[in-house]
Amino acid sequence: MVVLAYLVGSISSAILICKLLGLPDPRTTGSKNPGATNVLRLSNKLTAISVLVFDVLKGGLPVWGAYFLGFEPWALGIIGVAACLGHMYPIFFDFKGGKAVATALGVLLPLGFGLGGLLIITWVVVAKITRYSSLAAIITVSLAPLYTWLLKPLYVYPVIMISVLIIFRHKDNIYRLLKGEESKISSTKIL
Repeated sequence: MVVLAYLVGSISSAILICKLLGLPDPRTTGSKNPGATNVLRLSNKLTAISVLVFDVLKGGLPVWGAYFLGFEPWALGIIGVAACLGHMYPIFFDFKGGKAVATALGVLLPLGFGLGGLLIITWVVVAKITRYSSLAAIITVSLAPLYTWLLKPLYVYPVIMISVLIIFRHKDNIYRLLKGEESKISSTKIL
């Protein structure tokens, strides 16, 4: 399941959808991140939502499958981390991937739609207020263990593993935020 999750995570919807639509490779344009936010900068909401949905599914399906097969919470965490690592370092795309925020959301959705709702609301509120997608992601994944502890405490440790991974992947964004050099997203493009 870990290998399968990594391989599914390695399918970059941003790169494939951009190629299919004749858009520039998101790894070479905009923020150079193959994720939904950069695709939003390069295209439109519908294209970005397509990337977002696929990235959520590639995180959720392996974890849901493992959950229904009776895997323990720690194993679900490892499978979720593998899906996120696949997105971040995709074997099919020269190990140049994205930040795995949407993939992590997909990984966490099997824990409950209440948790998913809290995560989405947190991201949208922070993004609307600050217009920084990266800051919204960092704050959201930082709060994910707390939300999990309140709703499904059994899964706190797997969620902490994923949160640490996502925050680590945002280290360059954190540096740019501190220096005041991070790119904002247009307020008209946020949901």
